[in-house]
Amino acid sequence: MNILAIECTHAALSVALMHDGLVNEARSADWQKAAETLVPLIDKVMAESAVDRKQLDCIAVSSGPGSFTALRIGMAVAKGVAYGLGIPLLPVPTMPAMAASLQAGAGTGTVMAVIQARKGEYYYAVYFPGELASGVWHDEVKRGSAADVAAAAAAQGDGIVVVGRQLNELIPLLFASGVLYREADFFSATSLFPAAQRLFAGADAAELNGVTPDYRQMFTPNGGKG
Repeated sequence: MNILAIECTHAALSVALMHDGLVNEARSADWQKAAETLVPLIDKVMAESAVDRKQLDCIAVSSGPGSFTALRIGMAVAKGVAYGLGIPLLPVPTMPAMAASLQAGAGTGTVMAVIQARKGEYYYAVYFPGELASGVWHDEVKRGSAADVAAAAAAQGDGIVVVGRQLNELIPLLFASGVLYREADFFSATSLFPAAQRLFAGADAAELNGVTPDYRQMFTPNGGKG
């Protein structure tokens, strides 16, 4: 099975190719230049893996929440490749995929995934070991301040781990509450493969128009966010 995966929702950019069980990944620090960087990364992993695009079975993309611009660009590129090849596009929810990648790698228990929504606000969701392992993930994502996130994490009791990227405002509050924090530098396009493999069985290339980014924010005509 050949899967191309794209992850550029927030604070990082990566593309990975699974070809006959082998994985090749390319990352870039130019996350805020996704429009210029994403296609060259795809070309890089395809060339290094000696795989022709026509050999791809599907495209997996981290669907959010995250940066509005990065989500839009990542989804547009993924959808364009899928359209051109006539193959399914598999949207993988970012937050449970991040939580599952930590749980699988570290054998932790309950995981809270956190993504910055905008300055001073965060998306957060709690996932328990059973659902992370099964891949049957809930869709309950909350939004609040750093204090809200720290309080919600502490309320879960001992054993919870909070995972996210560059949560500088939040980390001291978690530390003061005795909550463990892990930087999500391990979360990348490769992390999407387990979910993509599960989703592929029910995928349909004809459903491409229905695949949209999970922005989780309301945008107004003057550029504000709700």
